[in-house]
Amino acid sequence: MDNRSVKERQTEVDEYISQFKEGYFSPLAMLARMTEELGELAREINHTYGEKPKKSSEGEKKIEEELGDLFFVLICLANSLSIDLDEALDMVMKKFNTRDKDRWTKMDESRES
Repeated sequence: MDNRSVKERQTEVDEYISQFKEGYFSPLAMLARMTEELGELAREINHTYGEKPKKSSEGEKKIEEELGDLFFVLICLANSLSIDLDEALDMVMKKFNTRDKDRWTKMDESRES
């Protein structure tokens, strides 16, 4: 199992992108690409868990691969905007653990009922 942090992954992606003259696409172009990748993920989830089976002519793709594609583009977008995704996630988790701490029924509370 690979235990690299998101920050380490951001560095890896930055080193990869930095070898090309074109560099990162514009944020708007990356958002369009992220939307495209999200659509591909949605399609795979629909084929796997939904009512729409794949056509026999469609190749085999996996949800894991589509999530990886989406994560790569997310990292590219964050890198291009100098956003540390570890810090961004820490901020979001702090929000969920404070503002939304009582929003959902906790597992131990549901067992007591």
